[in-house]
Amino acid sequence: ARSASKLLLQASVVLLGFAMNLGEVLRAGRSGFLYTLAGIAFALTAGTILGRVMKVPSRAAYLISCGTAICGGSAIAAVGPAVQASDEEMSVSIGTVFLLNAAGLVVFPPLGHALGLTEREFGLWAALAIHDTSSVVGAGAKYGAAALTVATTVKLARALWIVPLTLATGAVRRVVAHEDPDGGSAKIQWPWFILFFLGAAVVSTYVPALSPVCPWLARAGRIGLGVTLFLIGTGMSKASLAKVGALPLLQGIVLWILVAGTSLLLVRARSEEHTS
Repeated sequence: ARSASKLLLQASVVLLGFAMNLGEVLRAGRSGFLYTLAGIAFALTAGTILGRVMKVPSRAAYLISCGTAICGGSAIAAVGPAVQASDEEMSVSIGTVFLLNAAGLVVFPPLGHALGLTEREFGLWAALAIHDTSSVVGAGAKYGAAALTVATTVKLARALWIVPLTLATGAVRRVVAHEDPDGGSAKIQWPWFILFFLGAAVVSTYVPALSPVCPWLARAGRIGLGVTLFLIGTGMSKASLAKVGALPLLQGIVLWILVAGTSLLLVRARSEEHTS
């Protein structure tokens, strides 16, 4: 289920590109760049501080912070080798992020409606505050078409930060811990499917001959996302929940609340600036 969900998630996101206009996609990604950068910096800083205050093991605390800041389990899988995390630390971190990621998919859409967020506001908020791409896209699709466009694009732009973060983590670890280059190097997992997603958006925008087919492909992508979330759920068990433990889970919850609240304030401030 774990292998299938990863492949199906990537294929589904690519198919969703056929529902998007490239001009809108580029505008959404450009407008969310600064907010994405600020959100990543805040999450990493706050996560580090919380980890020390709560006395969470340093590697697990850092992995949870990276997963919250960028792209959930994908970020943890990429950064883990850079800090030489053990299997137990990886399981604890991924388990924490997956639990909160599932909660975000359920909680965010009704919360957005209760707060009176527009589709574009919700899409930006979901992209900045929900962990994994699957739940970001799922929440955006449930909220509306415009929310889906903004959420997916900004989230994919956010996921690209996995590469510089992993490089920086490996470099800092080598310098601070005085490890040899081989021991501190990281194997980067580049999200190549993002290029195919952009290619699908290009086809949808500039190849009118395929316009009748694009909505069906996009619908297949949305169905694939639903199946992906089911497969992710089948990977959870009592054993994996027990490995999460209290302290890392508490750190993840507090950090997520801080990130979600701060992101919401930024989105609100941005909307007020545009209105004025």
